[in-house]
Amino acid sequence: MTDPITGPQHTRHDTALLRGIYLPRSMDAGGSAMTTYGIPLLVLATTNSTALTGLAFALEWIPRLAAFAVAGAMVDRYGAARIFRLASAARAVIVMAVALVLTGLGSSGPGTVITVMLLAASTGVLTEFSYIAAETTGGVASREAGEHAHRVQSVLLGIDQVATLAGPALAGLLLQWAGPTAMLLVVAAFSLLAGVLSLRQRAKESVSVSEPVLQGLRIGWSTLRSLPALVWLVTGLALSNLTSGLLQAAAPVIVVQQLGHSTADVGLIWSAAAVASLLAVAVCRRAIDRWGLWLVGALSATIAASACLAVSFTHTYRAYLVLIALLMAGEGGMTVVLRTLRSHLVPESVFGSTLGLTVLLLLVPFPVAGILVAAAPTALLGHVITGCAVLQALGLGLTFTRLRTLPGLSTRPA
Repeated sequence: MTDPITGPQHTRHDTALLRGIYLPRSMDAGGSAMTTYGIPLLVLATTNSTALTGLAFALEWIPRLAAFAVAGAMVDRYGAARIFRLASAARAVIVMAVALVLTGLGSSGPGTVITVMLLAASTGVLTEFSYIAAETTGGVASREAGEHAHRVQSVLLGIDQVATLAGPALAGLLLQWAGPTAMLLVVAAFSLLAGVLSLRQRAKESVSVSEPVLQGLRIGWSTLRSLPALVWLVTGLALSNLTSGLLQAAAPVIVVQQLGHSTADVGLIWSAAAVASLLAVAVCRRAIDRWGLWLVGALSATIAASACLAVSFTHTYRAYLVLIALLMAGEGGMTVVLRTLRSHLVPESVFGSTLGLTVLLLLVPFPVAGILVAAAPTALLGHVITGCAVLQALGLGLTFTRLRTLPGLSTRPA
């Protein structure tokens, strides 16, 4: 029998979550996914330069690393809702301004190059700020939901997954059929809607003074050093991220210039890869219960390394798409293993500091990958990918060989 009071209360609560949390998060996730995958495509379309495409990818990620710690401190000091609104509004203004500037400058010239590079750097910073603010707001909503917290988190995770699927494809299609201005205006519209909708947020945030960034990193480093299994797994995944980041940065050049396909086809690759990764995550969650962490992790590593080694030898778009999907599926499986191991081994009292450090270590390879693409001549890009793939295979092989003898991955989780 339905409680005549509780029922409407739950309905009002769900409606408030939809308006104040889910809709702003959806708009922000859509804009973030489009900028992450669309800006390297935009740079290639406007400059036709492999080096500048790789440099733009690096400029997207280097400021994110710098903003990672600052954004958290700003959210703690000023509140997630305020930072989310400011970051969304700033991104909308910057992207619209760039769209107008590119319309006036045309599709080439030094002014165009400088404009798109500044766009890459600024959106990288603002995306990190809005993401951390959105994660914090989601945490507040989860705590308010009490025993239904898992429902809130499942919806938020679903929003991010849908954005990862649709964002790259939408950016590629708009760039191909409507041009750079249209793509940027859609990104600006997503950002503007995120900022406007966030005005409805009623998050009851308690602003607290966080510990200094350097102190948190020191705590995380000392904890990580005391857990050899986690050290080896983070090292292996960092090497794997270098290769996957290299392929992500080089994808516009490989697909458009070498394989002769469109920007829309580049977006389709990463959407298909996201589907493969989601399927792998779903399968690995069950497989770990049955066969344990080590076997699932080793199998995922084998799939990822084999796909990367094969990429440099493929010369067709279809094979490239399949191999990238296999790579992301393998990395999805290893990510599940990492998160499971991290939750089992890291003490709760230092979990946040250790989490922050591991995320930072896993993100560092992405700007390095962009710099490699920028520095390598187009004719040698395949050799660079092969070299990184060999390094990845050796690193992952050594990692899981070592992990087999260490406590943590050798047994099934409870």
